[in-house]
Amino acid sequence: MKRFGEFIRQLSLSQQLAAIIFFLISFFTAFFFIYLTGSVENVIREQMYTTLETSQDMISSLYGGGGNENFTQSQLRRALTNSQMHLIVDIEDVINDASDPKIQYLSSESDPTLVQQELSANSDLIQRMMERGVLLYQSGSTQYEHGHMAVNGVDYCYSVRLMNDGTSNVLMSYMDENYAQDAKDMMINSILYITVMAFCFIFLIMMLWVVSLIHPLNQIRNYIEKVKAGKEAELHLNRKDEIGELADALVSMREELLKQEKTKEEMIHNISHDLKTPIATIKSYGESIKDGIYPYETLEKSVDVIIDNADRLEHKVHSLLYMNRVEYLISQDAEGVVTNMKEVVDKVLLNIAVIRSDVRIETDLEEIFFDGLWESWRVVVENILENALRYAQSVIVIHLNEDEGLTIANDGPSMDESRIETLFKPFEKGEGGRFGLGLSIVSKVVRANHYEVRGENTADGVIFRIFREKPKATRPERKQKNARGKSRREGKGENRPEEKTEAEQENRDEADS
Repeated sequence: MKRFGEFIRQLSLSQQLAAIIFFLISFFTAFFFIYLTGSVENVIREQMYTTLETSQDMISSLYGGGGNENFTQSQLRRALTNSQMHLIVDIEDVINDASDPKIQYLSSESDPTLVQQELSANSDLIQRMMERGVLLYQSGSTQYEHGHMAVNGVDYCYSVRLMNDGTSNVLMSYMDENYAQDAKDMMINSILYITVMAFCFIFLIMMLWVVSLIHPLNQIRNYIEKVKAGKEAELHLNRKDEIGELADALVSMREELLKQEKTKEEMIHNISHDLKTPIATIKSYGESIKDGIYPYETLEKSVDVIIDNADRLEHKVHSLLYMNRVEYLISQDAEGVVTNMKEVVDKVLLNIAVIRSDVRIETDLEEIFFDGLWESWRVVVENILENALRYAQSVIVIHLNEDEGLTIANDGPSMDESRIETLFKPFEKGEGGRFGLGLSIVSKVVRANHYEVRGENTADGVIFRIFREKPKATRPERKQKNARGKSRREGKGENRPEEKTEAEQENRDEADS
């Protein structure tokens, strides 16, 4: 079965269509010859019985005294179909074993000679029908009988009927197998014709359908080939189905890739400029000091400029290197690995506390474990804290608990709303038109460990939150916890994590997609 599935998948749509048509034709051919042939024979036999009985009704109406006076025997004869023979026999003569029973005949054949030849050839059949007529006449309970019998190797359909005209006449009718064979051939030919026409129509419809699929798929393939080759390409499919959605997705993806490519080019240009500036400054100041010249008043101040630019250069290089390294970190198998976030925060604070001694750092830390590698979470906390220190005026407040996760707030200036929407996107310009990579690294690591990160404006400044949504089944418990969390936050002007702005929701949807 597996090999068959692999074989089917290797076929083109046209080949799959041909295989389906072949299977359907084979199935219906087998069905026709195995089942339908027998059914056709039964239908034809019932039709023969109905034909005989209809003709007998007409004959009874004519010879039984209930017929139309204008209805003549010649008209009746023209109404009869070929292969029919009708005999009116005085059954009393048969019972009394008369040597010459009274018999009247009626058929579509008008030549008496041919009729006599027919009667002579079927004398055994007529004799057996007379026997049936005698039994029918003597029973008195049954008015007619029909069936089929084989005489001298020939199948006949017959019908024996009492005339009920006050006499002992019995109407005997029969048809031979020629009629059955002709009717069978005609019906089978009709069924075959209809079947072939139906299959042709279905095949045409399916071919048109396949063509309607292959053509846009070829357009999509050509579009992809042009995109791969770096050529200009357009794709316009006026379709609302899955293929149309695929085409729209490809176009949107290309547009997004072009946008990212352009952004990367700008980023490289700006990073190059940002790197050249401190390098040029360091080089210029170093050469001047070597020559005994102090560009910035004194030797100490000139060296401070060199150190400051070296720090800037180190920070940029560090961010670029870690952007590549983070891909490796988040790709590592961290299933079942947890990190004590309290230890991570304490360690980071120990290392960066001296950066700005004028900023007070307040902490309220519980021993909480996050999924993921220790090194990854260290970089996350480090980048957020460095960002907070860059903008804080006097205080940074850090909370770590089960309800809220990790929150880092500072009393710096509020962020522009448009900035919030692209806060964690890579290669986005930050303050002063510079490209910041720190928060994009944060987002990448956090989402890789199945957490969420938010940046929000508060009444006192800006707050960053790292948390994991609770399962829906525990929603009532969450409400209680959030209520407790709210009581701790009241008076600090912080927004609740559940109160998401429209921009935040859009960022979340974009990240999930």
